[in-house]
Formats: sequence, C-alpha cells, structure tokens
Amino acid sequence: MTNTLMPCLNIKHFVIFSLLFGLAACHKNLTRPLGESGVIYCSEGNPYSFNPQLDTSGTTSDASSHQIYDRLINFDPLTGKIVPALASSWLISDDGLTYTFQLRRDVQFHTTSYFSPSRNFNADDVIFSINRWRLPEHPFHDVSGGNYPYFSSSGLSYVINDVKRINGYRVELTLDHPDSSFLANLATDFAVILSAEYAQQLEQLNIKTNIDNLPIGTGPFKFEQYKKNRYIRFSKHQQYWLHDRAPQKLIFDITPSSSLRLAKLMTGECDAIAFPAHSELDTIREREDLILDEKPGLNVGFWAFNTAKAPFDQPKVRQALAMAIDKNSLIEAVYFGSAVSAKGLLPESSWAYQADLSDTNYNPVMARQLLRESGVAEGFTMNIWAMPVERAYNPNARKMAELMQNYLAQVGVRVNIVSYEWSAFRERLKQGAHDSVLIGWSADNGDPDNFYRPLLTCDAITSGTNRAMWCSHEYDDLVNKALQYSETEQRVRYYKMANKLLAKEVPLVPLAHAFRYRAHRRELTGLLINPFGAIRFGDVEKP
Repeated sequence: MTNTLMPCLNIKHFVIFSLLFGLAACHKNLTRPLGESGVIYCSEGNPYSFNPQLDTSGTTSDASSHQIYDRLINFDPLTGKIVPALASSWLISDDGLTYTFQLRRDVQFHTTSYFSPSRNFNADDVIFSINRWRLPEHPFHDVSGGNYPYFSSSGLSYVINDVKRINGYRVELTLDHPDSSFLANLATDFAVILSAEYAQQLEQLNIKTNIDNLPIGTGPFKFEQYKKNRYIRFSKHQQYWLHDRAPQKLIFDITPSSSLRLAKLMTGECDAIAFPAHSELDTIREREDLILDEKPGLNVGFWAFNTAKAPFDQPKVRQALAMAIDKNSLIEAVYFGSAVSAKGLLPESSWAYQADLSDTNYNPVMARQLLRESGVAEGFTMNIWAMPVERAYNPNARKMAELMQNYLAQVGVRVNIVSYEWSAFRERLKQGAHDSVLIGWSADNGDPDNFYRPLLTCDAITSGTNRAMWCSHEYDDLVNKALQYSETEQRVRYYKMANKLLAKEVPLVPLAHAFRYRAHRRELTGLLINPFGAIRFGDVEKP
C-alpha cells in the first residue's frame, strides 16, 4: 500500500484499515468514471423512484431532487433563506392568496438518448408539474401509483385553488386560504419541475411511467443508467442554466454496509459517503486525507405506535410503553454523543421550540401498573419494526430495538424485532402491518409545520408519513390554525396546545435530535450538508 492511502495510521487503525480494505476489494462493482472530474458517492440504498414527488425517502431525494431537477425556488443551504431558482422573482398579494412567479428564460431541459426537447422551460412545465399531484383527473396523476405523500401530508393539494398561465414566463398560483408555510413547501426537495413536452411524448407512445423511471429535468446532471443494488450513473448537463461547475460524471455506488462505505472512502474508491456510523467518526477525524462535516440536524428520531391496532389504540398503553424505556441510555448506546434527547417533535434550533416541554420519565414500575390496568396481560407480545438503513435521526435502529426489547421484557412485554429491505419496509409500513416502528423525520424546510403536519395529521395517514396511524381532528385544527398567522408568537401559541395534546395522547415517543455527518475525501470541495433536504453535487469540484 502506498502512503497516499494510509497517512498517519497507528497499529489499531492499521488493523481496522486492513480489514476494511479487504472488504472493499471483494465488493468492487464499478469502475471510476473516466477523467479527473468524475465523482463517486457511496450511497446507502436504492431509490424508490427518480421522481421525488412520489416518495419522501432520502434515497429517492438524494438520487434525484438536486441532481436531475430544479424547483421554482430553493433554500440557501448556508442561510436557510428562500432564493430564486427557476422563478427569478415573485409577488404576493396583500391578502396572501395570490402568488405570481416570473420564470427564468433560456433554461434547457436535458437531451438524452430517450428524449430531445424542442423548446426551453416555460410556464407549461410549471402548470403540468403542479397539477400532476394536485388534480386527481390529471392524465398523469395516477401514473406510478398516484400517491404524492409530501403534498398530501402537507395539505398543499387542498391549499392551491388554481394554477394559471399569465404568459409563457409568468404563472399565478391562487390559494384557498393564507398559508404562512406555502413558499417553504415550494422550496422543498419534492416540488420539482418536470417537462410537459416529455410527458406529452410519453403519452403518445403509451409509456407514461417512463416519466418517473427515465427522468428528464433541468438540473446539473442527466440520468444515464440504474442497476438496482449496484449503481446509478449520471452525466453533466452541459447547458445547465446556473453554472458550469458540475463534474463531468457522477456515480452513486449503492453500498448498504456502513463499514464497506468507509473502506471505499479510505481506499479512494469513493469520493464521499452517506451516513458514516457513529463508531467510525473518530477514525475519519484522525485521517489527514478525509474530511468529516457535521451540523446540527433538523430532525427527530421516534418510536411510533400503530394506534389503529389494539391495544395501541389506548393512550394509557402508549404512555406505559413510553415509561418502560430508558431514553437517555438508548441515546448513549446508539448515538455515541452525537444527539440530544428529544422532548417533542421540534429540535432546539426551531423558532417554535418549547423549552419547558415536559419529557417522559423512565418508570418501569408505573409502566407495568398501567399495562395491567389497561388489560395487557403479562407475556403480551408485540413487534418493533427497525429500519434496515442508517439515518441521521437513528443510525442503528436494530440495536435500539434490541435494547428496547430488554427494557420491555422487564414490564412483562415480549418483543419481536421485524425488518425488511428498505422499499418493502416502507410499503408495508404504509399498509399498517406494524405494531410499532423505530423511524424518524428529517425536515425539508425550517418551518415547524414541516414536523407537525406530515408526521401526525389525519391526511398524512393516507400519504404514508403518519407512521402512528393517529387521527385527531383537534390536533389537525390546531395545526391548521397556526398557519393562518404570519406572526410567530401567534403560531407558537397553537403549537404549544398541540404539544400538550401529544403529551396526553402519546401517538409516538420522540427519542432524539441528531447531528448530521458526511465524510468525503479532502480534494473534494463544494459538498455542503444541506440542512433542508437532499445532497447536492452540482456545486462539487474535484481537481
């Protein structure tokens, strides 16, 4: 081995590195792209789709949102402010009901082996992209399943009354009622702009589903090829409207094993990796050829109960189970100091964070008593579903489930731990097959509504983001009323009432707010942790 691969290794790290290097050598499944400007990213799993309108998972957003597509507006990853993207400017009426967007000119869609655009981006593409998820009668609404989880759970499908073409480069969106989170929702990973011309071509050929599997956008990269469980290949969009910095090639090397991702990073087989394990962070920090970026996360990891199933439909049972686990010990064992205990849905960085919110105390004696009072007999068996992938909000759901299994045994509850491949796991969760699940949420914008609405409103059950299957019209009313005000003081008042209701009902147990980590090789520049969503490679440069 050369010194470029093994700078400053002590004996312990030499042993670790040797093992990992062997793993990497045995698992090579692609070659580095030609040319020095090619970038390989070791991702953690397969995307469900190449259209983030259809899916809220990080694997889908990472592979599509900022590589293939653009939005009308974006979040600046450094300041969090909303900035122009495909819309160069916008106006809001005094009553908050009309938003007029001036669109950018001379923006070209991708030219690929399967589509050659005859025109540039214009108002027709905005109308098509929004109406596809907004209108059930739209010719592409039911394509690929017809489920648009983010828009359903956020209520955007009902907020927008009309999308009107003023001219080729101006569109007007009319709302049913004022919504202070509207612009933030349009800046999320999911509000991407598709090509209406491409859709028309696919409709004529009767292959509509290609719009989500062979994607066309205006983003910095064009889709080339996808091999499930192996890789995704992209090439540079040479006519990208924003800049010319993007690498010539981008490859997602799909590598579910965290240790194998690290091995590939250390050997230079990958330039950046997803979700390094917390036990690997010190190894990364000590290497001169690697960079570990870290940032407080807008996220929450939680344990959700399926309230549509007995006995989890009883608040007293849910309270008892929450008391049966030692949350602080779980955090110490799973997060290794990289997370703080969560008392509610919102992390401390949110402007609506409630510092005086009470937390659930570990009390196995009271837990056992409440269970018996609720008719849950000694030896009752339940399942805990544990995610098969690492996430910032829960880096090792399996380990956490095993620890919880021991805690629950002490109050007379037997636990079976369930897991599946990630796509199957999420699909079965949506069907409500679970008793409970260890999962979480990473916010798509900084508005508190982005936690309260998709996680626990009634509409979010159908969209698949409400893992607790909990529906409270009182809760929905509080969340909806909060959006009628632009003043933060008024909104906080409703969120405090919502927090009080959640503490009483316990549809889920907030566990942790975690830091986000990403590791990459030192020579890679421009790769920032995006606190509001998916990874962005368009600004990455490599010598």
